[in-house]
Amino acid sequence: MIDIRIPAGLIESQFTYAGEAGRAFIAALPARVEEFLQRWQLRVDGPPMHGMAALVLPVVQSDGGSAVVKFQHLDEETAGEPDAMRIWGGNGAARLLDYDDQTGTLLLERLDSGRMLSTMCDRGTAETRQAVLIIAELLARLTAVPAPEGMRRLGDIAARMVADLPEALAVIVDPVERSLLDQCGGAVREVMGEPGERLLHWDLHYENVLASEREPWLAIDPKPLAGDPGFELFPAIDNCFDPADVLWRFDAMTDVLELDRERAKAWTLGRVLQNSLWEIQDNRPLVPNHLEVARQLLKAR
Repeated sequence: MIDIRIPAGLIESQFTYAGEAGRAFIAALPARVEEFLQRWQLRVDGPPMHGMAALVLPVVQSDGGSAVVKFQHLDEETAGEPDAMRIWGGNGAARLLDYDDQTGTLLLERLDSGRMLSTMCDRGTAETRQAVLIIAELLARLTAVPAPEGMRRLGDIAARMVADLPEALAVIVDPVERSLLDQCGGAVREVMGEPGERLLHWDLHYENVLASEREPWLAIDPKPLAGDPGFELFPAIDNCFDPADVLWRFDAMTDVLELDRERAKAWTLGRVLQNSLWEIQDNRPLVPNHLEVARQLLKAR
């Protein structure tokens, strides 16, 4: 029996946010780890890593090559990950080496988990702006290809947001916040008829970009969907937040990705709306940084 200690943080997040499915995932993990280490002939050679939804083990393959195994709960978001990774084929993202479609377990190229792009955000505005450009250049590569059939679609997500908005507005007490979200909804209505068909990463923030030997920086952990690349900009504006840099980041990314600025603005406001709806549904206050992004974009010409 292989002894792998499941990190307490992963257990807590799965129990808190994934409910019964999360409990089942955690309960199945010890046997699943043993199964895939044996099936793929892998040897663990480092401590386990985790986010909120996955356990990641650094491993050595039978040929001596290094890799990581990602164990995760299979749901709507994670189901599309191997398809996206196969399509990208290592162009801007870590390579997919193997995959089990029954459990969602992935064998991936190992990157340098000790060198996230987020480390550049601690060095001042110039370095943070360089990190923004790195993300923009990766997004230009990742979104250059069409999404496959069967991928989640931004048009469906936008339609649900617009449908959920009236009920959400009714519970917002602050009139300024209510007005901002209402305007975000209006922006989404303007573009939702043409939601796009590019393959999107959806979650490319600074901690989802790691250094590697093959390329300076590569993306990990996509939550892919089919849609407009303008829907990709918000994480790099929101993370390492600087209110004085919101419009610079937005303009820089739209330039690198060669996006229509008004459409990109609308889809970025859509991300503010999406995040705000999640907060309202979970009975949490709206995030001031998100509202500030909306305020600045709505005022910008």
